[in-house]
Amino acid sequence: MKNNIHPNYRPATIECSCGNIIENRSTRGSFTVEVCSACHPFYTGKQKLMDTAGRIDKFRKKYAKQLAAKAK
Repeated sequence: MKNNIHPNYRPATIECSCGNIIENRSTRGSFTVEVCSACHPFYTGKQKLMDTAGRIDKFRKKYAKQLAAKAK
C-alpha cells in the first residue's frame, strides 16, 4: 500500500434534526441531516398511502373484472 495517498478517515458524529445522534467514521467530518432512519416515515411505519383521485379503487375494479373473467 502506498503512503500518503489515502484520505484521513476519522470519527464523526451525524446529528439529525429530530435529535438522534449517530457515531460513525467519515472523511468529511461531523455533519447534520434533516431526516434519519429513526424519524423517516418509511422506516418508522407511519407513512400513509395517498389515494389521489381514486386510483387505488380504479386499479382494484379493473383487475377484479379480469380475475373474475379468468375464473369462469
